[in-house]
Amino acid sequence: MTAFDKSERLMWAGKGSAYAGSFARLCAHPVSRLLDAAEVGPGTRVLDVGTGPGAVAAVACARGASVTAVDAEPSMVELAERAAPAADVRVAALPELPFDDGEFDAVVANFVLNHVGRPRMALAELRRVAKPNGRIALTIWAAPRAPGQTLIGRAVEAAGAVRPPGLPAGLAPEDDFPRDEDGLAGLMEAAELREATCATLRWDHRATADEWWSGPASGVAFVGQLVQSQTASVRTEIKRHFDLLSSEFAGQDGVLSLPHAALLAVARR
Repeated sequence: MTAFDKSERLMWAGKGSAYAGSFARLCAHPVSRLLDAAEVGPGTRVLDVGTGPGAVAAVACARGASVTAVDAEPSMVELAERAAPAADVRVAALPELPFDDGEFDAVVANFVLNHVGRPRMALAELRRVAKPNGRIALTIWAAPRAPGQTLIGRAVEAAGAVRPPGLPAGLAPEDDFPRDEDGLAGLMEAAELREATCATLRWDHRATADEWWSGPASGVAFVGQLVQSQTASVRTEIKRHFDLLSSEFAGQDGVLSLPHAALLAVARR
């Protein structure tokens, strides 16, 4: 386990409910297209890696698939068990999954690869547990980030927040890859996956300002850890700038419309 992986475990510890109430709806947006890409339907043996609160697992179960789901964080597993009671939900994490070679018809990972320290090794593990010719489908956030994704970061920067030394600096250069269509498809090919294709998904996520702020205010994800690590006065300044900047995205009903962009890639073992 890399230092990045260890920091991710600590960052998400106990954050299941806070994530479910803030960013989970956003991350559930591509679920149907992800499952379509993996050709998940009745009887498909599918593994949902990094299930979080279980959005992918629940939809896969509704399609009649035989679903196994895993997450590294126990508080997420508890939520996923409630969301998808027909699924076999376990605590497990990349890059070592407790399954036999070729056990699944399809393997999906929704916004998971951006939370592992060695993406190529993680993809190799996804490939291992897929059957020959089985499909592996995944999503990650695209770069450059869309305006809705930068809102909170802009507020943090405007408030003069200082990054504490304990937060991870990111992946080692040899483990990183371009977060664009060619970069993700190339990473899948490097993991010996076949027929890799990648497309960019764009949508406007609608959320109230309170919902959107609740994630960082509760310490969810990297930006939440960054916000929580600041002094009380700086946190107040971050919230003030967030309120000001949010007006750029507010409609007449006051709800924010936040542009986002993600990559959806699929390949075969």
